[in-house]
Amino acid sequence: MVLVTGAPMLFPSLGPTAYLLALRPDAPSASPRNTVVGHGIGVLCGVLALLVCGLWGAPGSLAHGEMTLLRVLAAALALGGTGFVMVLADRSHPPAGATTLIVALGLMPGSAALVALMASVVGLVLLGQAFGLVAGARPSGWAPDG
Repeated sequence: MVLVTGAPMLFPSLGPTAYLLALRPDAPSASPRNTVVGHGIGVLCGVLALLVCGLWGAPGSLAHGEMTLLRVLAAALALGGTGFVMVLADRSHPPAGATTLIVALGLMPGSAALVALMASVVGLVLLGQAFGLVAGARPSGWAPDG
């Protein structure tokens, strides 16, 4: 996928997602639905915050060693929106808070990077399910048990 999109398949919020999937697979926040939908909400809220603040396509502030007030506003809107929508949708997945910050701070700019980000999440969920089968665990259903 990296060769096709030119976008990285690794990003910081995959670490806590992998932790949940591997070590807390029975937790509702580790269900495949909450994982994929949670990160999707994070991406959408991050993009919406960038659009509202007029920052879509602008270089990320951290890449230039500066943080503008507008970028801070985008990050705050993205994080608040992500939490709000996840609560409304009953789709808790805490690592999605980091995903929305990654998007709002401009660390994964452009549509190709966001597609790669979501493909990474889906791939990690599938890998977690396969790992659970090999380890003899009952694979998580699409929806959380609790």
